[in-house]
Amino acid sequence: MREWLWLYPIVEIVHITGIALLVGSVAMLDVRILGVSKSVSVTGLSRHVLPWTLGALILVVPSGLLMFSAHATDLIANPVFALKIGLIGVGLLNAALFHTMVYRSADVWDSDEMRQLPPPVSARLTAAVSLLVWIAVIACGRLLAYT
Repeated sequence: MREWLWLYPIVEIVHITGIALLVGSVAMLDVRILGVSKSVSVTGLSRHVLPWTLGALILVVPSGLLMFSAHATDLIANPVFALKIGLIGVGLLNAALFHTMVYRSADVWDSDEMRQLPPPVSARLTAAVSLLVWIAVIACGRLLAYT
C-alpha cells in the first residue's frame, strides 16, 4: 500500500465513496423513521436503500482493511481509532437490533392508516442512535489524520 504512489489515495477514495453511500442510505431511513416525509413508507424506503447500504459495505470494509494494513501499528496505538472501531460495533449492533426486533412489526406501525402517527419509541430511538453513531464514526475517521 505504501510502495505505490497512487494505491493508498485510490483506496481512500473508494473508502470515502463507500462511507457516503453507507451513511447516506442509512440516514435516509433514519430521518424517515424520525418523522420526515411521512407519506413515504418506511418499509418501501427500506427495500430501496438496503441494497445501497449492503453495496456500500462491500466498498467500505475491504478498503478500510487495506488502509489499516498500511498503518496498523500507528492505528492500534491511537485511542481515536479504538473509539471509531467501538462506535462501528455499536452501530452494527444497533442495526441488528432494529432489523431483528423493531422492524419486524413495521407492517403494523407503517401501514397506511398508522403512517401519520409517529413510529414506536423503539424505532425512533434506534434511528436517533444510528444517526449519532455514524456521524461520530465519520468524525473519528477524520480525526485520525490529526491525532
